[in-house]
Amino acid sequence: MIKKILHITSILFCFYTIAQENSSHITASLDTLKHTLIIQQKLTYINTSNQPLEEIYLHNWGNSFKDNSTPLGKRLIKDYKKDYYFSEESERGYSKVHSITSNNLELDFQEVRETNDIIQIQLNNALAIKDSITLTAKYTLKIPKARYTGYGRTNDGYHLRFWYLVPAIYENGWQLMSNLNMDDLYEDVTDYTLEIDIPKTLNLESNLYQYKTEKENFNHYYLVGKKKKDIILSISNRKKFRVFKTKNTQIKTDIFDKRIELIQANEIVNKQIAFIEDFIGSHPHTEILVDGNTVNKNSLKDIYGIPNWLRPYPENFKWEIRFFKALTSKYIDDVLLLNNRKDYWLCDGIETFLMMEYINKYYPDVTVFGRFSKIWGFKNYNLAKLKQNDKQAFFYQFSARRFFDQSLTTPADSLSNFNRKIVSPYKAGLGFKYLQDFLGDDVLKKSFQEFYKNQSLRITNSESFKEILQRNTDRNLDWFFGDYVKTTKKIDYKIKKVKQIKFEDSLEVTIKNKRNITAPVSLYGIKDDSIKFKTWVTNVDSIKTIKIKAGDFDKLALNYEQIYPEYNFLNNYKKTNNAIISKPIQFRFLKDIEDPNFNQVFFNPNVKFNLYDGMILGVNFNNRAIIRHNFDFSITPNYAFRSENLTGSFSLGYDHFFEKSKIYKIRYGISGSNFHYAPELSYNTISPFVNIQFRRNTLRDVGTKFLLSRIVYVDREINPTDTEIESDKYQIVNFRYIYSKPDVVKRFQYAINGEFADNFTKFSTDIRYLRFFSEKQSFNLRFFGGFFLYNHSQGDFFSFGLNRSSDYLFEQNLFGRSERSGLFSQQFVVSDGGFKSFYKEHSFANQLMLSGNTSVSVWRWAEIYNDFAMLKSKNTKARFFYENGIRLNFVPNIFEFYFPIYTNEGFQINQPEYPSKIRFVITTSLDRVYNFLRRGLL
Repeated sequence: MIKKILHITSILFCFYTIAQENSSHITASLDTLKHTLIIQQKLTYINTSNQPLEEIYLHNWGNSFKDNSTPLGKRLIKDYKKDYYFSEESERGYSKVHSITSNNLELDFQEVRETNDIIQIQLNNALAIKDSITLTAKYTLKIPKARYTGYGRTNDGYHLRFWYLVPAIYENGWQLMSNLNMDDLYEDVTDYTLEIDIPKTLNLESNLYQYKTEKENFNHYYLVGKKKKDIILSISNRKKFRVFKTKNTQIKTDIFDKRIELIQANEIVNKQIAFIEDFIGSHPHTEILVDGNTVNKNSLKDIYGIPNWLRPYPENFKWEIRFFKALTSKYIDDVLLLNNRKDYWLCDGIETFLMMEYINKYYPDVTVFGRFSKIWGFKNYNLAKLKQNDKQAFFYQFSARRFFDQSLTTPADSLSNFNRKIVSPYKAGLGFKYLQDFLGDDVLKKSFQEFYKNQSLRITNSESFKEILQRNTDRNLDWFFGDYVKTTKKIDYKIKKVKQIKFEDSLEVTIKNKRNITAPVSLYGIKDDSIKFKTWVTNVDSIKTIKIKAGDFDKLALNYEQIYPEYNFLNNYKKTNNAIISKPIQFRFLKDIEDPNFNQVFFNPNVKFNLYDGMILGVNFNNRAIIRHNFDFSITPNYAFRSENLTGSFSLGYDHFFEKSKIYKIRYGISGSNFHYAPELSYNTISPFVNIQFRRNTLRDVGTKFLLSRIVYVDREINPTDTEIESDKYQIVNFRYIYSKPDVVKRFQYAINGEFADNFTKFSTDIRYLRFFSEKQSFNLRFFGGFFLYNHSQGDFFSFGLNRSSDYLFEQNLFGRSERSGLFSQQFVVSDGGFKSFYKEHSFANQLMLSGNTSVSVWRWAEIYNDFAMLKSKNTKARFFYENGIRLNFVPNIFEFYFPIYTNEGFQINQPEYPSKIRFVITTSLDRVYNFLRRGLL
């Protein structure tokens, strides 16, 4: 039987090159009770380097699931995922290598330091250039659960990738990489044979040719694949992959919408294969496996949030586009052998470019919101008009405007998740679109085809593509492979001046480069939104004046079709008579995308509530488009129904970003508000501020550091019969430094606060630590310490409060600011002492306060809290307080309840009116909710 299989195999692969390849023969047996594979692997490695090798490295990614200290374990924490960190040992995996031999001689091997998934093998004799060595490894693979990376044990079987030993590539040194859940193992093509025994109740599907032999208690599978990059196995109690046949290729996939008729789906797949082949060439293999796990985990799918049942797009559109992305990714990844941790931008860019071309050909008019773009009230918005191919520039600009973007040569493992999955692929794809338009004459398409053909199934890199592209054009491309690819420099040009040349039918156009990258810029003549002419202008390093022929156009524009990504396109227009373009004000409900033809003002309803103003209704006016400007304003006039007064707030701010500095940005601004703090008594605040935000070490670091300096002017209205005191009108200079490190397992933050007023100077610190000891259970510690350097104030208005401060800076969202009894007095905001209980004893300190707050999870969101504090006022002895109770922490800092049980004044639960002692946390801050949801993304 084996001879017959080998004979068939040799016939199947006779058309391949006879050049010698690395080979790997794997024999494995699956134990479904222990979830293990007992493996013997015989691999032949050829030294293709330019020097003898005394050691060889093997990637052993199966061992990356060993414990929390592996690079994978640490990476998942950085990605804000804690399920693996707190998983049971039985849910994890390992790859234990028992022995490695060559010619029946044992070889010394060890794990590379600080990794668990790379093995260093010391050879007994140096491996000469072009010589080969055969290694035999015996090891046991424990298969982890698939929920951590998409590979492993599933609900109905196993889905395996990167599960066996793979030789590292030697290219200017050993290219070693640990598993970081990015599916980017750098590996050479190999001739694989795999023999595996699995229980008869399970089916096996793979990306190799396979032969099945039924035994008494198990099925024996023999799989072969020549010049394959890796082996993907799907072992399940049912067959998951559909097969689509095209002219030269079979497509096996588990990405399939059962609602689509098979004939129609096959037509779509054939159309897509023909499209890809036309752009880059034929696939060298006759079978392609499109694995949904691989594609889904490395992209943010369905980012528009429109559920399928609403059917926003043309029939089959979502599946067709999703499958095209998956197919293109596999089509390229199977063939181009690049180090995708360094050169990821090339493959990602080609995939994005092909997607844009595909949509442009078959779905040019489909918008991001599909048929909802035609809804009355929404259809006139620029957001509604956003086409599918416009979203690439939109997301790039969203990131670039806030300086969150990273260069395309930034190693993939150093990119933020948002940049790795969205922004960087989009920038790379837009770059190729840019080149296509600039070079013309199918230069880019020809270069893709040449690169794909010449570098197919060979170790290559982006430099090879650069050489091919440069050879196919006489235009200088240093700007693209230099600043565009290697830096985060942003393109931003404007038309500074247009001058009519006397006695000539010509115009002089002056173009200014507003930033520090010199790239080609497209100039258009426009009339009635129609393009009358287009030309490319190069070498605009600062200011350049060109002459163009006058024509049937009344407006000039740069980058009118938005072919290339630009930092700001609002300054790209100029009338031919050199008049300042009059931009009328355009009011938009809620938000919209910027419109270069209008000065946009957005408005939205504003609803607030406090006990003294009652229901507060108003309108907020602002210029905060979806992609925000550096300068922004917000004005909110309100009407309060209980107080029957006009109230409101305003803010003006300017963000000054620093590209190369430890300072990320400085925000200058002023804000103010007017509301009521007591029945029929209002307050006014004015606060100029400077906020310095420091740059994160990397964009994968979710921590923040900033320094706030401000002057808070407060004027509180008093009763006509009262005498004004120091707490009615005052000003405070406030400096506050905040450091936050919100790790998913242990979070640490602290704030240092200094306040300077005419009658006091005080300093305080607030230190918080949260540690999870299981996925649902945690320990929380807060320490507060504050003291007055001097204090000549009267009363306790500026004193430290044990269970509630007076909030004299008016920065807390309190419903009943002056209440000392009733429901609104029970609102809890963590400040000063942080106690939850109310005390009969005086609970303010005008000299010194030390406080500790702790809580421990007992079940899901239920916690037990324990607090202690020491208060010291002038001319009195120190007083000590303690309390404990139950905290229901449904959403931290957003929705919580506190139930006191015991304090130093005795048991609370048996005292009268106990419900009045319960404290609650409810926030109406949308920013706080947004920040909670976006953690680990940006």
